[in-house]
Amino acid sequence: MMSLVAAFVVGGALCAIGQLIMDLTRPNITPGHILVGYVTVGALLSALGLYQPLVELGGAGATIPLSGFGHSLAQGTIASVQADGLLGAFGGGIQATAVGIVAAVVFGFTMAVLFNPKG
Repeated sequence: MMSLVAAFVVGGALCAIGQLIMDLTRPNITPGHILVGYVTVGALLSALGLYQPLVELGGAGATIPLSGFGHSLAQGTIASVQADGLLGAFGGGIQATAVGIVAAVVFGFTMAVLFNPKG
């Protein structure tokens, strides 16, 4: 039960921070800026070893938001560089996140076919 509470608190805090940034800086910072910022900050914190403790504390609350995607990119790149040298930097992040990217494309396409979005 505590892991559910921790995931809720960590994930909620990450989302609340993004919402506050958008609300307090509108129209200068858009949702696109938040998206790129979260992925970048997640990757940087991961590279510095600061994101993994958040993952251990919050579980899915830290891995599912966009900062978790940045963390996955960084960890995949680091692991690939350690295994393959400098060439691993070019494919490690993509290999680590390929399943999530493919799932997003497949589910997005499926929903678009099933529900006929307008716009």
